[in-house]
Amino acid sequence: MSDALANRIFKRYSQSFKQKVVGEIESGILTIDQAQKLYRIGSNSTIRNWLKQVGKNHLIAQQVRIETTDEVNQLKQLTADKQQLESALAQAHLKIAALESQICQAKKQFGIDLKKK
Repeated sequence: MSDALANRIFKRYSQSFKQKVVGEIESGILTIDQAQKLYRIGSNSTIRNWLKQVGKNHLIAQQVRIETTDEVNQLKQLTADKQQLESALAQAHLKIAALESQICQAKKQFGIDLKKK
């Protein structure tokens, strides 16, 4: 083990300590930044993980999308249209491949070059 790793300090926090910190944040006594500095906790992400684990999750910013019925229907229609277009494109590619194969066979069997130059 290298000296850098040997001198590194690994902190382990008890469940009761985590609950205390989360409780102070949720009650508004401390902000996440204040708790981090006060208790010398490594990073904000540590506290955010505690909030997810033992907190009420109501303080973590969440993205909520509110849509009208028309918007939902329009999104469904656009999705269906996209699937139809993708299917049509795939069929077009198959037709092109089949036609190129036929042109190649015609050239082999009859010596006719059907491609325009």
